[in-house]
Amino acid sequence: MTGRTLVAGVGNIFQRDDAFGVEVIRLLDDRPRPSGAKIADFGIRGVHLVYELLDGWDLFVLVDVAQLGRTPGTVTVIEVEPTDMASPSGVMDAHGLAPDQVFAMLDALGSRPKRCLVVACEPADVSAGMGLSDEVRAALPHAVRTVEKILEQIQPEEGADTNVHAD
Repeated sequence: MTGRTLVAGVGNIFQRDDAFGVEVIRLLDDRPRPSGAKIADFGIRGVHLVYELLDGWDLFVLVDVAQLGRTPGTVTVIEVEPTDMASPSGVMDAHGLAPDQVFAMLDALGSRPKRCLVVACEPADVSAGMGLSDEVRAALPHAVRTVEKILEQIQPEEGADTNVHAD
């Protein structure tokens, strides 16, 4: 895998386990990363994430919770294919685009990273409140290692601008 990589954590810190992506990014923030990789917390700013993705990334790694019917705290890596994208429907909330809406908006704008992965964690509790459930908190180290393993596979392209920094 070569080129520029964006690792983006998303989620609402006021909905318990929905803060998973934000917390993973916080833990990754001070760790080494390969040249050409940017790690950033987008929280609930889905439109900002879409605009960042329009900047031409080769690999996009989204870190978020996903209700997949697994045991709470289970971390899963999902490859998102262009055929998995649904067209946007209804009115989109600019402050809280869900991941599927982010991908649909990118497709509608005609721009998409070459490869998209989601590092997802099965939530236990996404009700109003702050603080991760015990199951999701326990999954944080596994999620951090998962993202680091993905980043270890990246080799910058020859001659590519690899001076990328987190916001």
